[in-house]
Amino acid sequence: MDFLRPTSLADALSAKADQPEAVPIAGGTDVMVELNFDHRRPSALLDLTRVPELATWEPTADGGTRLGAGVPYTRIITELGARLPGLAMAARTVGSPQIRNRGTVGGNLGAASPAGDTHPVLLAVDAAVELRSVRGTRVVPVREFYTGVKRSVLASDELITAVLLPRAGGPQQFSKVGTRNAMVIAVCSFGLALHPGDGTVGTGIGSAGPTPLRATEAEWFLTGELADGDLWESPKPLTDSVRRRFGELVAEAAAPIDDVRGSAAYRRHALSVLARRTLGWAWQDYRTGGDQRCA
Repeated sequence: MDFLRPTSLADALSAKADQPEAVPIAGGTDVMVELNFDHRRPSALLDLTRVPELATWEPTADGGTRLGAGVPYTRIITELGARLPGLAMAARTVGSPQIRNRGTVGGNLGAASPAGDTHPVLLAVDAAVELRSVRGTRVVPVREFYTGVKRSVLASDELITAVLLPRAGGPQQFSKVGTRNAMVIAVCSFGLALHPGDGTVGTGIGSAGPTPLRATEAEWFLTGELADGDLWESPKPLTDSVRRRFGELVAEAAAPIDDVRGSAAYRRHALSVLARRTLGWAWQDYRTGGDQRCA
């Protein structure tokens, strides 16, 4: 097995073009597990830890954030909690401190596992993925990125270089259910983002389908309820019937399976509960002025 160690993005892209079968590795929190269990044996590993261009973040002209694919979860928590509240919440639930020090959003996207903790938030905020190769750069909306179980639109000669996230204009939430309180793969997870600027709602479902999913019917329902009641301008407590219907629609959007972590029926039930709870937390935050902290 070859071990390639580029020290610049240009060198990394060139190496990927020359050996498209090379598997990129940054934190290694997914790749090393697969290697140790002999689930894959690539001809080459492409170590990206020495590529400085991947380990930075910066504000964008429209107030959003360009997050380098190699920025670890710990830095998202400590440096970007105010700018990217939902993503920081998800990052806090990832593994142990050691895993958070090594793991990255870029690696989560590269693995494209439906159980990845950051996917629901990325869907809820309508993020985009920056892909680069020696042929050029393209930006793919995250909702179009996933194509199947651990599959994505990433071409064999491309690297994930950054994630583009819009400004958080309102409260965001993330919650997940696991078989224990820490160091666990999600049985299911849910991300929610309120967008008061355009009066819409974003959602993301994890570990309850072949890919991370959006609950579009739930989004349309809640968007309509908030608009019809003029609740963005005059926020009032949401009725129990609205919260319950929102949870039902989120559960209906899932496509779970039975596996060792939980049954399909349990995942649907848990998602309905997570959706109700995260909506309650986010709406309370909005009513009490929490959206201003994201401005």
